[in-house]
Amino acid sequence: MLTVPAVAKVSTSLSERLNRKCFCITLDRAELWAALDREAGEPGFCETFMATRPHLFSNVPVFLAASALDEMQRIVVAIEAAAHLPSYREAVLSWAPEIAQRDFGPIGALMGYDFHLDDDGPKLIEVNTNAGGVFLNAVLAKAQKACCSEADRALIGARDNHFEASVIAMFTHEWRRQRGAGSPRRIAIVDDRPEEQYLYAEFVLARQLLLKHGVEAVIGDASKLKYEGGRLRLDGNEIELVYNRLVDFALDGPEHTALRAAYRDGAVVVTPNPHNHALFASKRNLTLLSDPAALEAFGLSPELRSRLTGIPRTTLITPDNSDTAWQSRKDMFFKPLSGHGSKAVYRGDKVTKGVWAEIARGGYVAQSFAAPGQRMIEIDGAPAPRKMDVRLYTYDGQMLLAAARLYQGQTTNFRTPGGGFAPVLAV
Repeated sequence: MLTVPAVAKVSTSLSERLNRKCFCITLDRAELWAALDREAGEPGFCETFMATRPHLFSNVPVFLAASALDEMQRIVVAIEAAAHLPSYREAVLSWAPEIAQRDFGPIGALMGYDFHLDDDGPKLIEVNTNAGGVFLNAVLAKAQKACCSEADRALIGARDNHFEASVIAMFTHEWRRQRGAGSPRRIAIVDDRPEEQYLYAEFVLARQLLLKHGVEAVIGDASKLKYEGGRLRLDGNEIELVYNRLVDFALDGPEHTALRAAYRDGAVVVTPNPHNHALFASKRNLTLLSDPAALEAFGLSPELRSRLTGIPRTTLITPDNSDTAWQSRKDMFFKPLSGHGSKAVYRGDKVTKGVWAEIARGGYVAQSFAAPGQRMIEIDGAPAPRKMDVRLYTYDGQMLLAAARLYQGQTTNFRTPGGGFAPVLAV
């Protein structure tokens, strides 16, 4: 009989072999396009949408050892446990903006935990409160065809999920955490100029899912919201819950005045909101979550602290320590505290002196480099490597869906032939 470590080793070996050797196309693009048209409720929608996004979906899946997926989920649980500790909350809120200080109740819809996988197991590189892609990936997972017995078994799990019911329950729960009872009558999916966003189709899928389950839902531009008489409105209709996709995490942009005021007054339920971002997604939080001594001082249990060794050591860059950081830069990744979506992120061995002058002024964290995983694909009949990361979409610490992104370059993107979102098949 195999021991537990032996089973994990076999599982890891199988996933690595499949990621290296399996070039089979599992994506049924005709089925995906039909499904997207169907779910969007607009015939021809996918053709229009995909024409300008040819690398949004990869043709191949990513294989992941079941043990690695379990380890990722354990890291998520440990982070969310830390976020409940009073001393930890006090520490991270000390550098959060004023608007993030008050807790209205919601815990954050559709969190995203991003991982790289190397020889030492999963490494958490970032936490997101506005994680994009989950609705697209839910459709993608169902448009796959099995290429082998291992994929066939994994696809059963990918298809047999309760994603839609979980999403409805999530928004209802967020509402009740602030309002106590009932359900929201009208939800607005809000971003800046939503129709111009790269993942606009995702907003359409989210709206249609809500409508399908009897919840009135609209897509709205944050600048079009009006706050009068204690009511937040869009096109004259009252909005009771905002599914917030803005990257203005403090809602301090002038175009977000109405939403900011309604949120401050508790006149609308906003999820995810500035408080959620401060507790979970501020990059500076990683300086604590990757520090065993700090976690011990906060009162996190030894077992949970051991899980967080899966977070690469992260430090705050200041003018005082910038010289030391420059010397060790080749083993680091530098990320701006106020950044999002891989913007202004630099790998240390590629940083120029000019860029370093900006980093050295502060406002960045340095994260020990964690190599992304690798998936071999086939381009024009020849094997080609692609980097990969894995995102867990969660609510209240529970995974709703896992997906991967394949790419080339320094950070994830959707410009790589053969790259894009890929379903995760646990083996």
